[in-house]
Amino acid sequence: MKMTAVYYSKTGNTKKMAEEIVSGMLTADGAEAKAMGIDDIDENWIKESKCIVVGSPIYMADISSEIKNWLENAFMKYGPMGKIGGAFATADYIHGGGELGLRTILDHMMVFGMLTYSGGGVLGKPVVHLGPVGWANHLEENLEAFRIYGQRMSKMTIELFK
Repeated sequence: MKMTAVYYSKTGNTKKMAEEIVSGMLTADGAEAKAMGIDDIDENWIKESKCIVVGSPIYMADISSEIKNWLENAFMKYGPMGKIGGAFATADYIHGGGELGLRTILDHMMVFGMLTYSGGGVLGKPVVHLGPVGWANHLEENLEAFRIYGQRMSKMTIELFK
């Protein structure tokens, strides 16, 4: 089952976290997953994906203009309705607005008819209510949370769409 982590990354941090999510997704039996930047979308792959996770760096407590523009213009052509959606972010500061950025992505997904998911707190630690946020100076410490998030997204997608 195909899954996609789409991102915009200026410094490489968000790309690194997208790749970590994909590594988690690939641990589920039957999962196929790819990470792709918004400027290098595999259109057929994303259209066939049952799970799309979108990531952005956070600037001024919001997602990047590149991701916002992509969500509001190109995203709809990939047929997101009825698919599982998730969000992730990277930020310079722990209180820099990561959660606000996640909500922006998730709100867009819900408007497009996606089923948003994260695993919440019921699956134990790491607790990921909306999606993972990695901080620039602590990315290595955040890798496990992003990988586990990918596992959770993959497992739920396969369970719902098998």
